Amino acid sequence: MIQVMEPKKLKLAILASGRGSNFDAIYEAIISNKLNAEINILISDKENAAALDKARNRNISAMHINPKNFENREGYETELVKQLEETNVDLVILAGYMRLVGHVLLEAYKHRMLNIHPALLPSFPGLHAQRQAVDYGVRFSGCTVHFVDEGMDTGPIILQSAVPVLQDDDEDSLAERILVEEHNTYWRAIQLIADGKVYIDSRKVYIKEG
Repeated sequence: MIQVMEPKKLKLAILASGRGSNFDAIYEAIISNKLNAEINILISDKENAAALDKARNRNISAMHINPKNFENREGYETELVKQLEETNVDLVILAGYMRLVGHVLLEAYKHRMLNIHPALLPSFPGLHAQRQAVDYGVRFSGCTVHFVDEGMDTGPIILQSAVPVLQDDDEDSLAERILVEEHNTYWRAIQLIADGKVYIDSRKVYIKEG
């Protein structure tokens, strides 16, 4: 069993492709002293991502790295890793980052890269998880914070929060309620790591009590 990190104030990097609502929630948890961390950099693969402006407005370093400027994913991720290492981050936080992570980034940040998915994994991985849940007819869905591995939403699970699926729910209404839980669950998972309470053995995560 391996302790993911000794207790410390964490240096975070955020990877985002869109509006950055989970970035907002993490930032608010930091400034309200709920989360013992700082955000060193936000990187987006989308030039016009709203998350970039949000970071700059908060005096957080923000950078667009265009994957189209590289011959392949390995080249793009090599540049990503270079920028992340220069900022000396402890954890990489995927917050609406809409790209599959390749081996270059995975090898550099094994057990140090987190994602949040809007379903109770292993159910409904991939895109449109909320639509999948509604169409399947489950009574509960929710969100899952997990370590990133080489699969599609298959990494070891850290925290989950459940949300009831109402009979008149559609994809949008369910997504809205799940997002509220995402904003509360993601920073709590990060804080468990900051507290030194997260251990991992193979694909199973253990949370140390006390």
